[in-house]
Amino acid sequence: MSTQIPVSHMAFVRARAGRSAELGARLSALIEPSRNAPGCLSFALQHSQCDPELWLVSGFWASQQAMTAYFGSPAMQIFAELVQDMVVNSLDFHTFKDVSEAQALGQSQAAVHKLAG
Repeated sequence: MSTQIPVSHMAFVRARAGRSAELGARLSALIEPSRNAPGCLSFALQHSQCDPELWLVSGFWASQQAMTAYFGSPAMQIFAELVQDMVVNSLDFHTFKDVSEAQALGQSQAAVHKLAG
């Protein structure tokens, strides 16, 4: 029997000048469908306190499989639409997983997933 390891994602999304309110409104549409997705433990949208153009979208998932399935869902289409509609200036997207002390000390290597735009 395999043990499922919680995983997470964080997307730092920077709005184009003058488009931050629109970006926030459109990203907020992700909150409820994402929180209701199978395997979602937590999902949040946050706005920087010191940079009015910067938003953070984060999610915590019960397993890699749940997060991967979410990435293939229609909800993720919003990121492509934001880029296409030129609302986003940059998008820095990362995934994470819990690690053991040995892994944190560099004694084990793992696959890395990163999307930056």
